[in-house]
Amino acid sequence: PTLRKALAIGADKAIRINSDPKNGLNVAKQIAHIVSSESYDLIIGGRESIDYNGGMVPGMIAGLTDYNFIDKCISLEINNGSVTAAREIEGGKQIIESKLPLVIAGQKGLVEESDLRIPNMRGIMMARRKELQVVDAIDEDNSTCTVNFEKPKPKSEVTLVSSDNVDELINLLHNEAKAI
Repeated sequence: PTLRKALAIGADKAIRINSDPKNGLNVAKQIAHIVSSESYDLIIGGRESIDYNGGMVPGMIAGLTDYNFIDKCISLEINNGSVTAAREIEGGKQIIESKLPLVIAGQKGLVEESDLRIPNMRGIMMARRKELQVVDAIDEDNSTCTVNFEKPKPKSEVTLVSSDNVDELINLLHNEAKAI
């Protein structure tokens, strides 16, 4: 449904890779293989993903394809093969210029809510005629595997201390929290 929706709001074609990746590197390899064979100018990825939440896939795609890379992108302007982008940095934003081909990792602010489009009936009908290419995955070698997984320790109980009871507060900070 997501790819058909993209086609309905204006994408020219969509590619789905039949894959069950086990980590972010495998996802990046699958996408980089398609990018290299099709020669795209601009790849837009998210900062984080729902499945692995590592925020590393767009950077790895850039590395695997030898494309330029801009992380934390909050705005993008393309003029004659040149890109001007703003990326979020601590305490402000940085303006970067780059040439295409380019991979960006977008984040909140790259697309304004007013720019979001809902497919209309005409777009939905046109999407049925557009190409939805399904390709087999390349070799899915897993360079990493989960050896162990532990849940975090539960948080300790909260102890409320009256502001009048300074001695008890000092005792708790010294003996239990080891803060003083």
